[in-house]
Amino acid sequence: MTALTPFSQTGEGLPDLVSRAATMLAGAKTAAEVLEAREYAGLAYDTAKRAARLSRAKSAHDDLVAAAHRAQADALEIEAAAKRRLADEYDAAQDRGEVGKSGARTDLVSQGNEVVPSAADIGLSRKAIHDARLIRDAEAADPGIVRRTLDEKLERGEEPNRAALRKMVVDAAMRGMRPERKPSRRNPLYVAPTPQQAAWQHVTGTFRAFAEWASDDTLALAREGMNEAQGSQFHHLDVAAIAAGSKAFTKIKEWFDA
Repeated sequence: MTALTPFSQTGEGLPDLVSRAATMLAGAKTAAEVLEAREYAGLAYDTAKRAARLSRAKSAHDDLVAAAHRAQADALEIEAAAKRRLADEYDAAQDRGEVGKSGARTDLVSQGNEVVPSAADIGLSRKAIHDARLIRDAEAADPGIVRRTLDEKLERGEEPNRAALRKMVVDAAMRGMRPERKPSRRNPLYVAPTPQQAAWQHVTGTFRAFAEWASDDTLALAREGMNEAQGSQFHHLDVAAIAAGSKAFTKIKEWFDA
């Protein structure tokens, strides 16, 4: 990868620095060129961040601070786009067997007598790969999330920094990983019953279910079962429950006769 010249030695202004990062990314054809564009965008971001801080320290006009913040946001957007491409490039390289997969040994000689390089061997840390995938997944789940987050910070007069962008990206990526909720089948016109209505529905439901079950045949079977259960140690509890239920049934029937 080509070493980047420090900003202080280039003589470029902030807009030129950001523009150069964008041009590098647009023209990148290899993973190495994408990585270089990402580094240049990072340099532009750091430079804009310093410029904004110096402007505030010198009590400069708000327009100067705002201009530095806009350059900072633009640099972050380019950096994020480069990371998305890196995530795709890296995953594709893993699928082709050109770099090792997570958890796989990369120090073993393959059948072709070639050692598969690790992420570190090609200049990427695991954290960098993870962050790149997060941004890619967040944009897939919520297209435009990066630019909207940056614009919202600018509109509020706040600094568009990496920390704020990462938080929004992580949230969006996590939303994308959650399974889609099934549509509700609840009737939109449904109104929950009052406690009184619920109590009465319970009574009528119990009576209806028992009446549908209590045919002559099932009652005959139940009587035989009662005779067989008379020697059970819990038979007295069954008798008490049936007596209490019969009393309640009689009381409810009296409501209709009143």
